[in-house]
Amino acid sequence: MILHINTALETAFTGISQNNTLLCFRENNIQNQHASFLHLAIQEMFKEIGTSISIIDAVSLVNGPGSYTGLRVGLATAKGICYAIDKPLVSFSTLEWLAKPFEAETVDLICPLIDARRMEVFTALFTPDMLQVLENQAKIIDEQSFAEELTNKKILFTGNAVAKLPENIKNHPKALFSNQTAGLKEQIELAEIAFKLNQFTDILFSEPIYAKAFYSTSAVNK
Repeated sequence: MILHINTALETAFTGISQNNTLLCFRENNIQNQHASFLHLAIQEMFKEIGTSISIIDAVSLVNGPGSYTGLRVGLATAKGICYAIDKPLVSFSTLEWLAKPFEAETVDLICPLIDARRMEVFTALFTPDMLQVLENQAKIIDEQSFAEELTNKKILFTGNAVAKLPENIKNHPKALFSNQTAGLKEQIELAEIAFKLNQFTDILFSEPIYAKAFYSTSAVNK
């Protein structure tokens, strides 16, 4: 049984799964309320399934890049629970999570894009078998972005920053786009893989994956 936490982007998710099956789920679409939402939602879910949080086997976390405040909220909550009940933490990047729905697509590369202010995005590149071939990074998008990759590779772009791509990429014959987004299903799949492989996160030294100094949507909106 795994407790899942995801407060990296605009919508926060939390849920409980057992043997790859979702038992219950909560979400919040008001980004500046992720902190107050999360703790209450977790309490409600364990009450719903009639059991104690102490019986879970692990906590899973989508750990960035994304909203600076959201990442801190998610990691602090996950660490607190793991410390309190002595359970392991599994975590993975937001970009890997966003790429997961397109596993096995008939493309050469999957490129998730997360809004990071102005013309900057957080991005990475994955093969359809989920091998990461470009590390997580902050990137300023212009007409030359991904030019080398698009020369001979078909790329599927996804994420909340696809609109920032210039017209020459949007109209490129090797560029494909999808509005489909990742959800708790993909987080459960990634968590189950990490748990079975004993790929646990060091609770003491773990930090959010910022990909740059920080990203705070509250600062953008002021």
